[in-house]
Amino acid sequence: MITGMDRLNAAAAGEILDRIPVFCNLFEQGKNELGIASFQEYYSNGEYVAEAQLKLREKYGYDNVWNIFYVGREAEVLGCEKIIYAENGPPNVGEFIIQTYDDIHNLEIPDDLASHPKFEQCARCMNILAGEVGGKYPIVVYLSASTTLPAILMGMDKWLELLLTGPAEVRDELIYKCHLFFRKHIEFYINAGANCLVYSTPFASTQTMPMNLIDQLIFPWMEKDLAGYDRGGLVFYCGGAPFNNVIERVFDRLRLNAFYISPMSDLAEARDIINGRGITCGVIDDLKLLRWSKAEIRQEVKRIIDIGMPSGKFLFGSMVMPMSIPDDKIRTMLDAAFEYGTVPCTVG
Repeated sequence: MITGMDRLNAAAAGEILDRIPVFCNLFEQGKNELGIASFQEYYSNGEYVAEAQLKLREKYGYDNVWNIFYVGREAEVLGCEKIIYAENGPPNVGEFIIQTYDDIHNLEIPDDLASHPKFEQCARCMNILAGEVGGKYPIVVYLSASTTLPAILMGMDKWLELLLTGPAEVRDELIYKCHLFFRKHIEFYINAGANCLVYSTPFASTQTMPMNLIDQLIFPWMEKDLAGYDRGGLVFYCGGAPFNNVIERVFDRLRLNAFYISPMSDLAEARDIINGRGITCGVIDDLKLLRWSKAEIRQEVKRIIDIGMPSGKFLFGSMVMPMSIPDDKIRTMLDAAFEYGTVPCTVG
């Protein structure tokens, strides 16, 4: 039996087995899959999250599982005591733990992440997934870059202000502490069996920052974040923002070789820049699934796969898949990806 890990390894080698890898990112859907009443209850137990991920992958047949709770979990580990739980969307930070420069000076990074009370359920989820599907299906985790994490600790506006105009020594102190947290975060997941690590850094997109500041401020810290680690399982991701114009820098300075291309980008251009040196991940704009007909969904999936599949080193993926996307449209998208991504592709 061919597994999702087999398909991903083949794609990394420029080969296709029965079909291309298909990743689908279903997060909050896990609550309903288990029939749990609230997100607060669902995310309180790593066993729930792991069980839901396994059930969703089995239900739809795609190739990955996630160990992810919500981005605000990182802020909780660092001291945030208030999380806002929505009814139909991901939980979010309810308070920023950094209000003043003194809060930066006083910020402490935990020594042992695995035993931290706000992380132990993430560790529990990881252990279950590794035990159930480790080596069979890619276990995906989300990691905020050291220059990204401050945005959920102090808010985007204040972080941009500090990043661009604030005292350099205070800025660098905060980034350094976030860098230490990143290193503990990635080391835990690597040691625990994660094999697909999404390195999230929207500040590396010129939609967010001018290129000269990306070169001067962002890339040096990304180089520090990743120093000494095997780059094989790392995926470069700009939070959905386009980044075709930094791909060459990522190759040259970070030596990453998997790119989760923004739906806003020209996929053919990204494929040509990557040029077989790594995996091109073609990503559907899943917000549009809410209004697209099934025929339009199939047409878009085919367009993406027609662009990327001939290169061999290709993966089809989704963004965050809001809960309001109907089940039949999720199935339409995935069935089309399985169909058009099969070798040989005989669909017209």
